[in-house]
Amino acid sequence: MPALIRAQADPQSTPQSVPSVSKAAQTTPSKPASTLHGTSPIDPDPAQTSAGSQTPQIVVTPAPALPAPWTWHDQVLWGALLVLVVLGYIGVLLSLRILKNIQRQTEFGVSAAQAALQCANAALESSQAIVDSGRPWIVITVEPFLTVEHGFKVMATNRGRTPARILAKADCVKIAPDETKLPATPDYDSGKSATPFEPIILLPGESAGIRPFRRADVRSYCPSDEQLKRLEKWEDKLFVYGRVIYRDLISPLDQPNHETDWCCWYVYGDKDALVIAGPPEYNKHN
Repeated sequence: MPALIRAQADPQSTPQSVPSVSKAAQTTPSKPASTLHGTSPIDPDPAQTSAGSQTPQIVVTPAPALPAPWTWHDQVLWGALLVLVVLGYIGVLLSLRILKNIQRQTEFGVSAAQAALQCANAALESSQAIVDSGRPWIVITVEPFLTVEHGFKVMATNRGRTPARILAKADCVKIAPDETKLPATPDYDSGKSATPFEPIILLPGESAGIRPFRRADVRSYCPSDEQLKRLEKWEDKLFVYGRVIYRDLISPLDQPNHETDWCCWYVYGDKDALVIAGPPEYNKHN
């Protein structure tokens, strides 16, 4: 014990013992075999590692990006875009309003045009009615001859308010079982006279004979006695029909002519007669 104390008090007395201790303390632990061969060390078992010996993990969070500076150029561009958007919106509103006004004006114009057209048609009909009421109207009637037995004459009478000028006339004779057997459209070409017709002027209320017909004329239209007997028994009928063409003396020359179609049935019997008959196509006024 005293020797040990001396040794601690006088370090120079034991020169060899101190280096041995220092070498042992300074000796570094040998590396594992895995390190020597260049491989990564095997992680220690977490269960065997104490809480104090765990290596702390450091997480580096990047700094947030700073916003780009808003330069005066960007401010002017943003302001210009905002102004354009506002102006575009206002322009759309104005366009819609203008279109609505145009639609209203169009509808009003269409209504006004329709009203004007109706007024024009009414005025035209009124003026046409006035013209028609003042124009001449040729009406066909039948009168018996006072001096000839079984003789008749077809008369054209002006029932209008202005003078009429008869320009042409035509008449035909047709034998048929009844009026339904007549041609659907009358043919007046065969009844036109070869001699030129002298125009007749009829004042309002005046009349003129345009076709005489007598019993003696019936025989000339019957090709046989059998046909004449059929007429006497009313098995067949003899029709006399014609057309009168006339115009108004006071109307312009470019106005069309007027026509009156007529048709009569010659009643053969003890007392003959000539009466207005025939389908509507044979009795019309224009």
